[in-house]
Amino acid sequence: MKAWIQRVRRGKVSVNEGVISEIGRGYVVLLGVKKGDTEADAQYLADKTAALRIFPDEQERMNRSIIEVEGSVLVVSQFTLHADTRKGNRPSFILAAPAEEANRLYEYYVDCLRHILGPERVATGRFQAMMLVEIVNDGPVSIELKSRSEEKD
Repeated sequence: MKAWIQRVRRGKVSVNEGVISEIGRGYVVLLGVKKGDTEADAQYLADKTAALRIFPDEQERMNRSIIEVEGSVLVVSQFTLHADTRKGNRPSFILAAPAEEANRLYEYYVDCLRHILGPERVATGRFQAMMLVEIVNDGPVSIELKSRSEEKD
């Protein structure tokens, strides 16, 4: 399981020309679920996401977490994070989890974050929808987190 975390000033998801979620200061998390991922992977990534210290402190050093700055998180499922581009020019997505399993673990990751941060601070995209995702990256700061099982690969 991978999470591509972007520190943002704001983020927004629209589906069919309508806004379904938006946040101010915080993270937009693009989450990719791989075949074989488990709830333990999702819990581990949610804990790492909440504890990640990439907000500036008084000395402008990245030393504060999303918890400390009371930011929000917008989580968007993105199976393309597991694209295999080693052969040819067209990416293969055979490493990505099947939709039903990916959705279950995506929802579990979101639930874990809501437990840590509070439900009002965690927004989502719409699983398997064609979304317009607007990200105003702050910094820019973008960090990849991997679950323990992903780090072994």
